[in-house]
Amino acid sequence: MAYQGFAQEYLGMPAVTRAYTTACVLTTAAVQLEFITPFQLYFNPDLIFRKFQIWRLITNFLFFGPLGFSFFFNMIFLYRYCRMLEEGSFRGRTADFVFMFLFGGFLMTLFGLFASLFFLGQAFTIMLVYVWSRRNPYIRMNFFGLLNFQAPFLPWVLMGFSLLLGNSIIIDLLGIAVGHIYYFLEDVFPNQPGGKKLLLTPGFLKMVFDTPEEDPNYNPLPEDHPENQPRDQDQNQQQQPQ
Repeated sequence: MAYQGFAQEYLGMPAVTRAYTTACVLTTAAVQLEFITPFQLYFNPDLIFRKFQIWRLITNFLFFGPLGFSFFFNMIFLYRYCRMLEEGSFRGRTADFVFMFLFGGFLMTLFGLFASLFFLGQAFTIMLVYVWSRRNPYIRMNFFGLLNFQAPFLPWVLMGFSLLLGNSIIIDLLGIAVGHIYYFLEDVFPNQPGGKKLLLTPGFLKMVFDTPEEDPNYNPLPEDHPENQPRDQDQNQQQQPQ
């Protein structure tokens, strides 16, 4: 029964959230089972551009460290806020959601070239949290039963929590910065006087991820109406030899 419940929950996840969280879990499991090592995954510009190890552009977003509190903490936040974004403000706009992934990943990679960062998955999670929090400013949050605050403060609370754990806050600041850039370009600037939408989802992403909507002005021919279609039984009788 527990397995069936887990399977239903997993299959009920929206596509992008399911794909990304699955990739993160499988990558961590592969490292834990020693099929691969973190040295094969981390972000290294020299190996990427000189040795053409292009996969590092992706794998550095998939590894959140060994199994432990930090890993499960990041997975919970990744799953929760990625799913709420995909089912909320990006509902029916999978291509736009994928484009946000690509845009955020591209900016983080650029910053990573200058900041000597090895894994960017946590920054990516913070970016998702930031965008969700700014789009839901009036939701009240509770952090471990200790703090009550409005949703826009959540990324900063998470950064403070990282600081208490002795972690570097550079990753958190990077996620907040990239999240703010996306939010400003997507939600703020287009609504300013003289502003316009600068982040345009490429057409090929819409072709791949978005189901084309039916044209409301389409008027089928009379013979295409269901009531004018011959029934299967009539078709079978017509096809039987006399």
